[in-house]
Amino acid sequence: MTIDEQFERAILVGCGTKSGTSSEQLHTSLEELARLADTARAQEVARVVQLRERLDSAWLIGRGKAEELVRMVEEKEADLVLFDQELSPSQLAHLEDLLPCKVLDRTQLILDIFAMRARTKEGVLQVELAQMEYLLPRLTGRGKELSRLGGGIGTRGPGEKKLETDRRHIRRRIRDLKAELDRVRQHRQLHQARRRKMNVVQVALVGYTNAGKSTLLNRLTGADVLTEDRLFATLDPTSRFCRLPSGEDVLLTDTVGFIRHLPHHLVAAFRSTLEQVREADLLLHVVDKSHPEAPEQIRAVEEVLVKLDASHIPVLTVLNKADRSKGELLTADGESIEISAFRDSDLERLKQTVDRLLVQVQVRGSAEIPVSRGELISRLYQLADVTHSEVDGLMMKVNFHLPRRRYEQMSAELKEYMRDVVRLKP
Repeated sequence: MTIDEQFERAILVGCGTKSGTSSEQLHTSLEELARLADTARAQEVARVVQLRERLDSAWLIGRGKAEELVRMVEEKEADLVLFDQELSPSQLAHLEDLLPCKVLDRTQLILDIFAMRARTKEGVLQVELAQMEYLLPRLTGRGKELSRLGGGIGTRGPGEKKLETDRRHIRRRIRDLKAELDRVRQHRQLHQARRRKMNVVQVALVGYTNAGKSTLLNRLTGADVLTEDRLFATLDPTSRFCRLPSGEDVLLTDTVGFIRHLPHHLVAAFRSTLEQVREADLLLHVVDKSHPEAPEQIRAVEEVLVKLDASHIPVLTVLNKADRSKGELLTADGESIEISAFRDSDLERLKQTVDRLLVQVQVRGSAEIPVSRGELISRLYQLADVTHSEVDGLMMKVNFHLPRRRYEQMSAELKEYMRDVVRLKP
């Protein structure tokens, strides 16, 4: 195997318990870690797998196996050791004292990739916040290790100068980052309110990383989002309008890909960006049908949607990459459609299905509101698509339809004036 000189040499370490982890699960997870490493510009030179009765609280893999790693690092001339689990502060400290190279866990690696991929101001702020919150309890005794890192994987983002400051300064930086992100969030909410006022229907692409979301966005809208066969090729969300067969334009948003064991620091830090998922009228859950771990990836995405309080939003599962599939049977809860993003006929079928589902998640009805309650009439116009209105004496009669999600957000007072409301189910 040839090693690209621009890549760092990495040893991958996977460890699990005999009662809770199978050899196959360890292998699959390490394959994903290898792809993450490749995205971060590291190349695997060796792999260590260990199943134990219980994980070592001080070393994770045990002192003996850690000493074997020292010899392997020297033999392979490795630049870093990547652990497939999140290391506790004490485990990280012990391993860094023993191993003559950088030590990173899965969480640090993902954070590093996000730091490398972030382009917008908000993305950079979110990544730095996640890194700071992860590193805060791990600052003790890291001055020596940080001073010898020099650069490369694990040092992107905040940088070692910030990390060498004391806890008080780190906490102050975290507070400042949160305040700045709050300002960005308020700006985003203004855009969101404008979209609601314009009755823009929103559809969000969600799914496991590298499932083909960006390719699908490009094909459906003519956008030019980066597509790359690497994990987390897209970090910052992109929104474009897509015209459906009915003639309606919907706002289609590509979001950051999810992954198993997604660091909770990232979920929390990226909550403002992922608010677009919660605001969607319909979610397109894009699945790589050809991936051998597709069922597990579906479950991982569903778990993140629960964390985001978005599990109640109607979902269409898009079984993508059917052109690469070998006929494997894959089922998903609810409605699903099998496509290849590169087949025009499949894209047309997808748009027709989205058209049909958006009609089904609508609430239709009428309202009779006193003309003296101008604020309620204005609010109804903001939330709903009014198809007919007329003044009859002291009452304003209105026919409307709107997404079910917005109807649920209406005030009880406004709903008192509703008539003939029909809630269609997806």
